[in-house]
Amino acid sequence: MKRQDFRCTARLRVRWAEVDIQKIVFNAHYLTYADVGMTEYWRALAMPYEAAMRSLGGDIYLKKATVEYHASAHLDDLLDVGMRCARVGTSSLAFECGIFAGDRLLVSVELIYVFADPASQSSRPVPQLLRDAIAHFEAGDEVVTLKVADWATLGKDASEVRKAVFIEEQGISPEIELDAFDATAMHAVAFNLLGMPVATGRLLQDAPAEARIGRMAVARVLRGQRWGRAILDALVDASRTRGDARVTLHAQCSAEGFYRRADFEVVGEPYEEAGIAHITMQKRLQA
Repeated sequence: MKRQDFRCTARLRVRWAEVDIQKIVFNAHYLTYADVGMTEYWRALAMPYEAAMRSLGGDIYLKKATVEYHASAHLDDLLDVGMRCARVGTSSLAFECGIFAGDRLLVSVELIYVFADPASQSSRPVPQLLRDAIAHFEAGDEVVTLKVADWATLGKDASEVRKAVFIEEQGISPEIELDAFDATAMHAVAFNLLGMPVATGRLLQDAPAEARIGRMAVARVLRGQRWGRAILDALVDASRTRGDARVTLHAQCSAEGFYRRADFEVVGEPYEEAGIAHITMQKRLQA
């Protein structure tokens, strides 16, 4: 088992509460690390776990965990937890986990789950959609598809993501979040392999050759997986294709670094919008 065998990895640092008096990790904590890896696996598949399982009509339950210890992890070690699906049976899923310090394998874990009915916890066949999504990911393929279209085409899906992020999570009034600009804007939505919308944004035309990106939103549990960047790049490309010279956006200050990494520059001073600190940023598209 090698670190490069895993497409999905999660990095964590060993904490004081996880070690004994010799500063060696207690054995049981390696199963916690494997659980972290399992959570990251679903995130890497662009699947918000609870919503995804509801849409599949079931849930997965741990049947068996096998741990093999090769070497110890110590306080403050940086560990990489790799997770992969080794096989999918009729109703079972077998995952292999490798816990590494650098390239050195410390612990290997096998987790056997059963897909089952949440009410009765009786086993059910693993849905084909889930089988296909796992196979797609393990083959190294992309796990989201991006669509760019008008509000009539993507409004329902874009609204679902925006409602969860802006209204439910950030407490923004629905009267502010949904506006008349949606009808004339170009929208981008990212879908996972179950067909669930997981990220969105819109592109407005403020003036000739002047575009504005807004309503950028990614499902909370999937942030940090580059879906937001995929949406941003798609909207910037659409703006460049139609000949815009510049694109601006009103970024929440907490996301300034995200937009800087996409070559947006700050314009002016921070201000408040919908009760949240914002900063205007822009990117030139034409010389």
